[in-house]
Amino acid sequence: MSATLKYGVSLYSYTGDMNTVLTLEDAMAEIADLGATGIEILGEGNIPGYPAPTTAWVDEWRRLLDTYGLEPTNYGSWIDSRMWRDRDLTVDEGAKMLAGDLRLASTLGFTTLRPKIGVVSMDLTPHPIWQGVIERNLDLASELDIVICPEIHAPTPIKHPVVAEYLEFIQRTGSDHFRLMIDTGVFQRAITNVQHDGLSDEAQEEGWRKPLAVPMADLVDVLPYTAFIQTKFFEIGDDLVDHQIPWREILATLLEHQWSGYLSSEFEGDRLPYRSIEQVRRQHALLRRIEGELRAA
Repeated sequence: MSATLKYGVSLYSYTGDMNTVLTLEDAMAEIADLGATGIEILGEGNIPGYPAPTTAWVDEWRRLLDTYGLEPTNYGSWIDSRMWRDRDLTVDEGAKMLAGDLRLASTLGFTTLRPKIGVVSMDLTPHPIWQGVIERNLDLASELDIVICPEIHAPTPIKHPVVAEYLEFIQRTGSDHFRLMIDTGVFQRAITNVQHDGLSDEAQEEGWRKPLAVPMADLVDVLPYTAFIQTKFFEIGDDLVDHQIPWREILATLLEHQWSGYLSSEFEGDRLPYRSIEQVRRQHALLRRIEGELRAA
């Protein structure tokens, strides 16, 4: 079986532009014009009236999908374990939140869901409620045919106790509705000078900006358990060169090991108006060129 790579875009890529120049329909038109077929969203960030959008909005969402030939890919869910000042979220409360997002994701047509549960350390160790929250929703995920896939995101490398726990959870539950999402920021080789609003200096230096340079061999080990890949990037030049993320190595690994699935653009560079639109276009041109060259070799 040969690998089938499909291309999509996270609306998070267009955060700045959707605050200034892009409507949801504009964003969908951009994605379709790229030749991409998938759209990824953040539930709280992209759905008006979340967690209970109007029937009119849901109908419009479906109309736009049909109009632009797009399919919903990954739904970003947030389980805020620290929403209360005096106590942490309980497993029951977190499970109820995740169940609501699973049902909403199903209504909107999504096939994977990223559960972002609050963390307890700078290396993104999830709050201890995570196993109970997810395990209580595995039957619902199966019923709705949605794969729950926590994100492997810098500064957490693939070889890490967090990922080991996820893999142990897969083995223990035997569920095929719990898998991994890989964020390509873990493969970052050079530092970026982009500043992320709202993060402390410590988080900037020790968090997402720090190049982890995870080796491709580590990716190979988890590909059988990987349901979705966010193609995180920070800057692609006019010459279609990315000095941070080793795209040729990543795509070669996916093709060699016959991984099939979505590569969903997630731009986290400087977000001046219209800039994200051009950057996402550059990334899709770069990835498709590399894929074509690798397949022709």
